[in-house]
Amino acid sequence: MTGDEIRGKVVEILGQVVPELEPGELRADAALRDQLDIDSMDFLNFAIGLHKAFGVEIPEADYRQLATLDGCVAYLAARIKAA
Repeated sequence: MTGDEIRGKVVEILGQVVPELEPGELRADAALRDQLDIDSMDFLNFAIGLHKAFGVEIPEADYRQLATLDGCVAYLAARIKAA
């Protein structure tokens, strides 16, 4: 799976959590929580969506690595490659 494919799926999952998401306005290097005004339950639903979509376990200790879109892509790419 390429980085662009991972990025597209991550944005799709974010859109399920935040229906008003405008993908074109999403900054890849900025904190998702700040950009999208999501709370901890929304973030948990996002992490669960990533787990279901990519089939990788995401321990709570790793949630900080999912703080930005770029971070999500890098984290998931590494986890997918290791699997």
